[in-house]
Amino acid sequence: RGTYVFSFVMPARYTRATLPEPVDARVHILEVPERLMAARRYSGTWSESRYRAQEAALLQAVAQAGLKTTGQPTFARYNSPFSLWFLRRNEVLIEITSGP
Repeated sequence: RGTYVFSFVMPARYTRATLPEPVDARVHILEVPERLMAARRYSGTWSESRYRAQEAALLQAVAQAGLKTTGQPTFARYNSPFSLWFLRRNEVLIEITSGP
């Protein structure tokens, strides 16, 4: 089976020093530097085909805008799996390195 990575964004009032240490060795606290991202928001349940369609639309929009990217697109799912499908917020994201 595949490997899954989960991440959580902590409120700005917390620092690395004020967060509790993880009790599970598989959990790591990392600081990710600020970066500029292009995003395409969509709703509904998650599926590989839906994600790939949204990813293609994002990459096309980024190219049409003349933006330069780095890395691979990633996805974000913001809601509980118990949320109604039409209320779910999802995004496809890719880092932008420069503009037109």
